[in-house]
Amino acid sequence: MSLSRGFPPVADPAARTLILGSLPGEASLRAGQYYAHGRNAFWRIMGDLLGAGPALPYEKRLEKLGAAGIALWDVIAACERFGSLDSDIVHGSVRVNDFPAFFAAHDRIERVFFNGGAAEASFRRHALPGLSGLNLRLVRLPSTSPAHAARAYAEKLAAWSAIVAE
Repeated sequence: MSLSRGFPPVADPAARTLILGSLPGEASLRAGQYYAHGRNAFWRIMGDLLGAGPALPYEKRLEKLGAAGIALWDVIAACERFGSLDSDIVHGSVRVNDFPAFFAAHDRIERVFFNGGAAEASFRRHALPGLSGLNLRLVRLPSTSPAHAARAYAEKLAAWSAIVAE
């Protein structure tokens, strides 16, 4: 078992929305890119909603998110994990990202969308208690992971359209 470390945030100081995952999977860590697994629906959804689809180079996709006022990060900074699944995370090993510093530097963020239940649970358990005084709207969305096949793409897309609604 090895220590998995996440990526720095992709965030403009003017961002108003934050999308949080739990921790990048093995394919993403190898590629050095958020949501790099070919069957993860994240970039397909971003393509349909923001024109930031998987056919664009990664940097262009990130630019489109930024132009839409969307920041991207993960709840977990590092942890021990046996594979890529959230269920593989050794809970006692979890180290969360520095959200007080992040929100101080990105004080326009009003909405936080979670890419699945594990991201939301980790944030509420490990990060939210240290964020008193912030007025954030917290919304869990269905996971875009290929492991979350219970919902069809159209259902996921409909739920994720909340990121572009004001």
